[in-house]
Amino acid sequence: MKAKQTVYVNEFTDGILDPARKMEYAVKDGGYIIANTTPGCWGPMITPALKGGHEVTKPVYVEGAEIGDAIAIHLKSIEVTSIATASGNDKPVDGRFNGDPFVAAKCPGCGTVNPETIIKGIGEKAVHCKNCDKDITPFTFTHAYTMAFNDKKTVGITLNKAAAEQVAKDGKSYMATPENSIQNPIVTFAPYQMPGTIARLRPFLGQLGTTPSRPFPDSHNAGDFGQFLINAPHDYAITKEELGERTDGHMDINRVRAGAIVICPVKVTGGGVYLGDMHAMQGDGEIAGHTTDVAGIVSLQVNVLKGVKVDGPIIVPVYEDLPYLAKPFTKEEKERAQVLAEHWQVAELEEMLPVSFVGSGADLNEATTNGLERAAVFFNIPVPEVMNRATINGSIEIGRHPGVVTVTFLVPESYLKQKHILDLVKHQYMDVL
Repeated sequence: MKAKQTVYVNEFTDGILDPARKMEYAVKDGGYIIANTTPGCWGPMITPALKGGHEVTKPVYVEGAEIGDAIAIHLKSIEVTSIATASGNDKPVDGRFNGDPFVAAKCPGCGTVNPETIIKGIGEKAVHCKNCDKDITPFTFTHAYTMAFNDKKTVGITLNKAAAEQVAKDGKSYMATPENSIQNPIVTFAPYQMPGTIARLRPFLGQLGTTPSRPFPDSHNAGDFGQFLINAPHDYAITKEELGERTDGHMDINRVRAGAIVICPVKVTGGGVYLGDMHAMQGDGEIAGHTTDVAGIVSLQVNVLKGVKVDGPIIVPVYEDLPYLAKPFTKEEKERAQVLAEHWQVAELEEMLPVSFVGSGADLNEATTNGLERAAVFFNIPVPEVMNRATINGSIEIGRHPGVVTVTFLVPESYLKQKHILDLVKHQYMDVL
């Protein structure tokens, strides 16, 4: 398999990130990945043939990436192609899954696990088993909406019943579902419970990462969703220890948007970069459990960081997404600090730049501990130092409730230099330094 300078990805997994599967795409170190991504959560959730709750791109082999390295992924652009979508809070339907409705959907009629489906009409009973024609959806809404976007993809509005049903009748077209996608369009359900709501678009990727070292359902490649796999009654059950092989590609962190950099661990040869689950907008926490899943076009650049061993993702956000206390100091602020240093005879002031460590776990407390520990291990410093720096020079922010956070803080340049990422981080903020 010859690596290319630019690869175009428009094929998707069946919901499982499996390191044993041969990667069909390969890109050069420093090359580009351009992908047409599918809508994320809800469409796959009502498509039982998908085994992971999402439908992400097939992983890309990055030339030169070896286990123990990292891959810096630069998000060059994210463009929404969907005209409309639907979303809302979910409720699993009892009797239609084996332990986990995201992974092991089961037909209540013929008992087939992960069967193919067909759509008949619109509404929450439109998804039928191809084998026995039984209504099969493993999820329904508790409260939901259909949203349409303007041509420039800057604002959206939620639709009334008539408009939602119009969209539902031509769901794949309105959602711009890629040709190789097998998901059922969620707009088929035609929800309309809060018409007339306006929302701003700020698209980002809910899924961006590298392939874990053991098979994981894609939506469960994180410390919170991964809890459902522990001792589960299906083929992808794991132990608590095996959950440590995840790469936290399913972050749902709204700062993973155009202009940001995500440093990802390499746990299989070639890394296996994958992406998907684009959202049109989301506040911190994704508190409804789901947001506006959309199709889109994404452009990434990848760089191998040799010997930069990380356990989970590190984000270098765009400047405006940084917490107030973690923004790089201005020239004027440094001058004031220098006056203070001279008064107190402090010989040298730290030069610092921001980074953001992703932590995940069963709940937000466990995720915070995970993020703190990842930062401490990476820089070879004690956890209490990370806690102090994140308190006075940073912030703990919720990525996804119940268990993904970011630990963001200003890091001494000497630490970054020692870990060989100083130039990368400095370049990200060169316009404001």
